[in-house]
Amino acid sequence: MTADSSPSTAPAGRPIPITVICVVCAIGALFVIPILFSEAARAIGAWYRPCLALSGIIGAVCTVGFWLMRRWALYLYTAMFVVNQILLLAMGVWTISALILPAIVVATGFAYASRMR
Repeated sequence: MTADSSPSTAPAGRPIPITVICVVCAIGALFVIPILFSEAARAIGAWYRPCLALSGIIGAVCTVGFWLMRRWALYLYTAMFVVNQILLLAMGVWTISALILPAIVVATGFAYASRMR
């Protein structure tokens, strides 16, 4: 086995878990678009649609940042995660499912933070 094909050599590219997160987050960002124009979003209040749009935009920007392996994306996503959790709690609509996927993204991001620029 040569030094180039050694299994102990760390891959230079994007780790598979980060790629999976990017794909899932991109799909999630696309799902925000129809929700913005739904009656359910309108019924929550006039403030909710702009807040959801901003969250979707930030999520899309973070997805690009994760794809490019940028540490700022991890920090921005973590901040958005915390703000969204507080907002959901304040609205009285928080559920454990609203915590699980974003927490996995944050934990995975911090696991690979040392490989980010």
